[in-house]
Amino acid sequence: MSMLALAAICAHAQSPLRAHVDVTRNGHRVKDSSQVVIWLTPVGVPVQAPKQDPTKIPKLVQKDKSFHPPLVVIPVGGKVEFPNRDPFFHNVFSLFEGKRFDLGLYESGTTRFVQFDKPGISFIFCNIHAEMSAAVIAIATPYYAISNAKGEITFPEVPPGRYDVQVFHSSVAPDTLRAAQREVTLTSADSSLGTFSLAETDALSAHKNKYGRDYDRPDPNSPAYARP
Repeated sequence: MSMLALAAICAHAQSPLRAHVDVTRNGHRVKDSSQVVIWLTPVGVPVQAPKQDPTKIPKLVQKDKSFHPPLVVIPVGGKVEFPNRDPFFHNVFSLFEGKRFDLGLYESGTTRFVQFDKPGISFIFCNIHAEMSAAVIAIATPYYAISNAKGEITFPEVPPGRYDVQVFHSSVAPDTLRAAQREVTLTSADSSLGTFSLAETDALSAHKNKYGRDYDRPDPNSPAYARP
């Protein structure tokens, strides 16, 4: 075999794995298909879970009554920092699936940390400002990627084998996400997972406060509800 042919085989074997997501709303393709997470968990074999770099703990910054960024992916056991950079109090909590926690009221300029010690999706809210929401995904696999605005996803090198493929997008209903889940068997010749079609819904926008009740109507005289 010539050196040129051998190089071509090696390049093919190391080619990245790709996927595409087609995000729609009311039957029409959206302009921005970013923030879709796809992760592959090996089936039937042990996997070395990635470790978080303690010098690179991601932040979910509270600013202008929003979380920035709205999505964080971390390895199981990793931490997320929740700094408050608004000029008023926040009360970050999560009581749904994933990690359950309540950070209580904390003032501007302070911060809190949470360790996500089991795999899953944690939906993050503020008990004062109903419009604030984010998601933290803790995964036990190194094989994941997040889509860009065009819906393109490129994974790091994924070895051949069987994988459970899971998908998440904050505006897509759980039933739709479960339907997109699949098991695949990859060979060294595979370079694509194909296209994942996801329909957004408005039904996910409403949620209860940490007590399981509707949010109080904002009091314009309260500093906690002040506009940024």
